[in-house]
Amino acid sequence: MSDLRLAEVVAALSLGVDLGFGQPMEHVLRECLIALRLADRVGLPDEDRLSVYYTALLVNVGCHSDAHEQAKWFSDDIAFKSGKYEHELGSLSNAQATLRLFGAGQSMLHRFRLGLEFAVSGRRDFGEMINSHARLARMLAEQLGLPDVVQEAVGASYEQWDGKGWPGRLSGRDVPIAARLTQLAEFTEVAHRVGGVAGAVRLARARAGRQFDPTLADLVGEDVFDGLDGLRTWDAVIDAEPALGMRMSQAEFDRALLAIADFVDLKSPYMLGHARAVAELAVGAAQRLALPVADVSLLRRAALVHGWGRLGVSNSIWDKPGPLGLGELERVQLYPHLTERMLRQSAVLAPIGAVAAQCHERLDGSGYPRQLPGAAISLPGRIIAAAQAYRTKIEERPHRPALRPAEAAAFLRAEATSGRLDVGAVDAVLESAGHRVPRTVTGPARLTRREIDVLRLLARGLPTRQIATRLAISPKTARNHVEHIYAKIDATNRATASLFAMRNGLLDD
Repeated sequence: MSDLRLAEVVAALSLGVDLGFGQPMEHVLRECLIALRLADRVGLPDEDRLSVYYTALLVNVGCHSDAHEQAKWFSDDIAFKSGKYEHELGSLSNAQATLRLFGAGQSMLHRFRLGLEFAVSGRRDFGEMINSHARLARMLAEQLGLPDVVQEAVGASYEQWDGKGWPGRLSGRDVPIAARLTQLAEFTEVAHRVGGVAGAVRLARARAGRQFDPTLADLVGEDVFDGLDGLRTWDAVIDAEPALGMRMSQAEFDRALLAIADFVDLKSPYMLGHARAVAELAVGAAQRLALPVADVSLLRRAALVHGWGRLGVSNSIWDKPGPLGLGELERVQLYPHLTERMLRQSAVLAPIGAVAAQCHERLDGSGYPRQLPGAAISLPGRIIAAAQAYRTKIEERPHRPALRPAEAAAFLRAEATSGRLDVGAVDAVLESAGHRVPRTVTGPARLTRREIDVLRLLARGLPTRQIATRLAISPKTARNHVEHIYAKIDATNRATASLFAMRNGLLDD
């Protein structure tokens, strides 16, 4: 049986959904455990528990799809969504809280104009936004190959017991029990985290018969939350997957990552198709560099997931038409770390996340999030960095138009010349993108002509400054070349580099 488990992929994605709702990571995972405990008290058979399990993990996965519109109306889509748990849905207090966020932080004139626009078309759009969340989540469940019963429950995840949910077609026992359990678990998890068992019980009883199934609400008690805070939540959720759990082949795993990549890219209209395009460029570059098949596969998957962490950054930043402030830049530069954080608890996903997190690192240490030096950046990481940089330049952004391919290629070549991007990775990415590239790789381990010149002088014992003088380059460029050489030939000092040069006949010009 395959070790690739769909549960791990969906659970990792849920950590980003948590951040998109302004909740601490593992909110959805704890919600899943609560829903399963309630399912046990109802006595659901294993096939129904499977539906509860995946519905809980996917319940809010479509809510970032209109983050662009949410930020337009409410300035900060994450702040807007975080208020979901503070007031009863459809209540007067909820409506008042929503109105207070309308155009928050903007001038009174802007808020007035926004109000007029909302009155004309926004109210209708706002209602359709909520309806579309569950519809999109159901689409993803279908693309992930989940059973029809899961798709139906995910599609009904915003329906309410009293029929006043969204889209408002179901009520009472017509709402799939997995959806009823998930909604109860979602809200009581937050109430328990904020107000303990008493707070969770109070919420369940107060909304019983309206939002929640009253019979299920009566089951909420201390035993439902017993020991929850002491668990290793990730392990508990993965271990709790019902026996009928979903295993994937390698091809199914790739399809799942591609489907999720497209969903994540819905967060901003400026990012549509970004992940799959970066993956195509990176794979083409890796094949041109003759990387092993396993490394090509790793690189494809890393490129598909590299943007998952963007879910944790507000669209008030991603879609801002002007320059970003210092705090906003810090949030942007955090997203590769968030991607790695989402993936690192899974033994299967962690290596993919480690490469994905290098998508903005630079060889001179000026990248982010960790300012890694060149020797610490893997070859797949160098390729994904070049592919991501090229693709970003030819895509429109809110603060600039898209660059022409030739302009993007010139930018990448300048980055390589300055020692920020790997020369070989840049050439391979540009060739993958259809540009004509001179053949600069002439030696073993993909060493360029210039790198061979540097290696020859390095092996003869010349310090970096003298190498720079001899080759008429700057000392910084010489240092970058040395770092690149060490990384390519897996050397750590001059002696091992010299041995490589001798064995490969590189000492003579």
